[in-house]
Amino acid sequence: MNAMTYEQCLKEMYGLRRFGIVLGLDVIECILKGLGNPHQKFACIHVAGTNGKGSIASTLAAILTDAGYRTGLYTSPHLIRFNERIRIDGDDIADDAVIEAYRAVKSIPHGDREPTFFEYTTAMAFYAFAKAKVQWGVIETGMGGRLDATNCLSPELSIISNISKEHSMYLGNTLSKIAYEKGGIIKSSKPVVTAAHQKPVIDVLRRIAVEKKAPFYRLGEDFRIRRHRKNGFPSTFSYYGIDHDYQNVKTSLAGAHQADNAAVVIAASEILMGDKADISENNIRAGLLHVKWPGRIEILPLSPTVIIDGAHNLAAARRLSLFLKDYAQGRPITLVIGILDDKPYPAMLRCLLPLAHRVIFTQPEIDRRLTAQTLYTCSRNLLPGKPVPAEIVENVGAAVETALRSTPPEHLVCIAGSLYVAGEARQALQGMGALHQNLRVP
Repeated sequence: MNAMTYEQCLKEMYGLRRFGIVLGLDVIECILKGLGNPHQKFACIHVAGTNGKGSIASTLAAILTDAGYRTGLYTSPHLIRFNERIRIDGDDIADDAVIEAYRAVKSIPHGDREPTFFEYTTAMAFYAFAKAKVQWGVIETGMGGRLDATNCLSPELSIISNISKEHSMYLGNTLSKIAYEKGGIIKSSKPVVTAAHQKPVIDVLRRIAVEKKAPFYRLGEDFRIRRHRKNGFPSTFSYYGIDHDYQNVKTSLAGAHQADNAAVVIAASEILMGDKADISENNIRAGLLHVKWPGRIEILPLSPTVIIDGAHNLAAARRLSLFLKDYAQGRPITLVIGILDDKPYPAMLRCLLPLAHRVIFTQPEIDRRLTAQTLYTCSRNLLPGKPVPAEIVENVGAAVETALRSTPPEHLVCIAGSLYVAGEARQALQGMGALHQNLRVP
């Protein structure tokens, strides 16, 4: 086979998106079998949920790495580079590893149906982890759980962060139906940890756990927390757990909801502490404090301060709104926002617009975007009696630069509405940091 460049590899992979989303396990299992079942060569934790699964997965990976295990982390989507999806011991895999994994997967007969982009990337991640001899893999689902391409795993532990309505076309239009799909990752006799709180969701998840004889642990019932300050940064709380209590715990991730995510992580760590993994309290504290999860209420120490949050659905927009009310402390906010067309954008705007002193509507490059004009028009109807100064800057990078150059240093800039917007904004800020000495992006 001729040598392939990284750019050619990405072009071919992104071309797979034309096949859309197809839920089912036949194709991925066929590919993995052809690869020698790489997903069976490491212990793993499987994480599903509507919001918070990425934060939970990345923190668990940080804890396992701190405990001395070679650890793989698979998440989606990426913000800037594809390699972010597949990480080993906290580092994105190299371009050459992406090419090798892609070529390995491409060489496997896949049956009657062409694999989707997500099926390819999932198989690539498992191949890369086996090749690197990882000991633990922390795997985030893409969509749902039961028929998600990642659900060929046999995890030591399953985690379901929380559940709200999303992807109704694929997962169902009620919480119970969505819970059934997410609960599909629960495996026979293997523990499951959840932060779900709605009764219909808990009933479904508990029923699945009982049927599969899977020990069931729920936040607020089997373990709990007491926040020291509701929306403080960093989040500080006390943890009262399954077998351990920890005082004055801190997580580097901002927002009150991150304390709940951290509690799920600690409960999972407690379960693994038995005969599964050698994890100490120090490993837990270090992982929580040092984990980085860009684009999720990420605070950048620029002038003015910039907050980037994907806030890609209504639940996430509400959480961002709560955080901003507390964090801003009266400082005016310039909001840069772009949203995808399958999201409840009027409700999301209703959460965030009242906090803004000024709004810049934008749109990411992905074809699923809402136009900035659509968002602008909607905003006029939502707040007819209290118009907020607003403008349209369609390109995300240009919108970010406009916000920074016209916002006083003592104000805040918040960039939100989509992980694709967050990624393009971070990329723009990195470029501006190279061009302008007054902008330093971590």
